[in-house]
Amino acid sequence: MAEEKHLPEGLEVKADAIRLFGKWSWVGVEIRDPGLKRYISLRPVWLSHTGGRHEHRRFLKSRVPIVERLMNQLMRPARNGGKKHKAYNIVKTAFDIIYFETGENPIQVLVRAIENAAPREETTRIVFGGITYRVSVDVSPQRRVDLALRHIAEGARQCAFNNPKPIEECLAQEIILASRGDPQSYAVKQKEEIERIALSSR
Repeated sequence: MAEEKHLPEGLEVKADAIRLFGKWSWVGVEIRDPGLKRYISLRPVWLSHTGGRHEHRRFLKSRVPIVERLMNQLMRPARNGGKKHKAYNIVKTAFDIIYFETGENPIQVLVRAIENAAPREETTRIVFGGITYRVSVDVSPQRRVDLALRHIAEGARQCAFNNPKPIEECLAQEIILASRGDPQSYAVKQKEEIERIALSSR
């Protein structure tokens, strides 16, 4: 376990004073799914940029702020690789759009979207006697969060491809639809497809 770092005496900061992008409070954001509580980090940060400090320890990505993990997913394709500032600005604008459309804290909306888009069951390949077949398995909480974030970012990317609609609007729309469990959301569609295949493989 890493040691907790404390501010010098007299420099304590209230949690509500630390706001993401200077606007959105981390206080009061609720995670309903008990299985995901340890894997969605809501540690208050001013700037979602940890500089890859989690890289060299297994499973330490669960301590990376959840908003930064979304930014990292937006850097996936080669053309966007390493452009953290670009991903930062996309998420910042998308959060403003989410607030204007829903009137809710965008961090809370993102957490709801992850809960609704995280598959609970998938399939794995089993080789037995030279025969390969698929078997249904439960998904670990860490992988559930990974898949939800990947599908949200992928849905936004596909929506914006060859489309005059900017990716900021596509990302905001994808997060809002997923937070409502709307089947029009790409992430929710992927979750239902994965679970449907797993159900037929039981």
